[in-house]
Amino acid sequence: MKKSFIIILSYITIFFNSNVLSDEQNQLLKIGLLAPLSGEYRGLGNSLLYSLQMALEEIDDDNVIIIPRDSGLNNKEKLNAAIKDIRSQGARIIIGPINNEDFKEVKKYSDILFISPSNISPEFDNNIISVGISLESQLTSIFKFIKKEKKNKTVILFPKNEYSDFIEAKLNKFDLKNMKTFQYSPDPRVLTGEIEELTNYSQRKKNLELRKKMFQDKEDDQSIKELERLEQLYTLGNVNFDSVIIIDFGSNLKSVLTSLVYTDVNQKNVLFTTVNQWFDESIFYENTIKTLYYPSINYKEFQKYNKKYFKKYKSFPNEITILTYDALGLIYYTWKKNGKINSINDFSFNSKIKGKIGVFSFKDKKVRQELEIYKTEKNKFVKY
Repeated sequence: MKKSFIIILSYITIFFNSNVLSDEQNQLLKIGLLAPLSGEYRGLGNSLLYSLQMALEEIDDDNVIIIPRDSGLNNKEKLNAAIKDIRSQGARIIIGPINNEDFKEVKKYSDILFISPSNISPEFDNNIISVGISLESQLTSIFKFIKKEKKNKTVILFPKNEYSDFIEAKLNKFDLKNMKTFQYSPDPRVLTGEIEELTNYSQRKKNLELRKKMFQDKEDDQSIKELERLEQLYTLGNVNFDSVIIIDFGSNLKSVLTSLVYTDVNQKNVLFTTVNQWFDESIFYENTIKTLYYPSINYKEFQKYNKKYFKKYKSFPNEITILTYDALGLIYYTWKKNGKINSINDFSFNSKIKGKIGVFSFKDKKVRQELEIYKTEKNKFVKY
């Protein structure tokens, strides 16, 4: 049966009075939703609601009830009021919060389980499971890819900003043998000089000039041809790495890529990789890079989800809504499998789960996503 979904907040109480309170509690799966349904970020909140509506229609089970409440964004008062209201309706599992900064607040509700789209930590954290695309899962996929490509001198680049300590902590969990890290300034005026230092650009530039002088006064055919070849180069000599991992996004990522190309890093010899970009098509316009690789969720499923959403609601969804779509499916699967959901331990099962984002699993109280590698090629995203 198709589900009707209430978006206007003033109608939500009526929805519960007519549907929730009249049903037998033990036969229902009641799931709360924390979303910014008013204010500046209400568009995101509505997108989350629409996504769950689609998931409900696919599940097609009258016993599943969604209880949405306005939690605002970075608003402790609204957040607590929303959680208490959801709990008063009999729900003991909630999708949200979307912001990991709220984790400290929701941990106070030990009788409630929260499934968050945050990607900060893959580990179960008290009463919180984060199902976002974690940096650990992304790095695991990249490292496997680099090893498969037989690259053994990798440099990991990331910016000096408020996330530096977080990134370093995640990197410390891996064996970084044959890898080195390099932090750069997010200021483009400083960045170019730092990349020049990383790539030994000045010395490679000097090497070229010295090499050209060796042939400039010679008139034999071989020397003339060699000089012509050297005139086509910008530097001479290789960099001391064969792959790069850039942990950055948007304009900052593009600045790093541009600087690497400017310093004449040979793209035929050096593998360029980055972290999940959610299939951001603006990367196509960064024409200095011929091929860029990164791990991500299943592209075909992502496209299908976006098309279905657009057809139904005449707009495109926020990227994280696909995570809440899968979160509802995960909760429903667990409920059907166990017959109940009493605690976070009910999600500790060995079998892998296939969702819209791809394959993921829960083992040793840790979420693991099996991400695929994609590359940008001729204005397309191509699965590796």
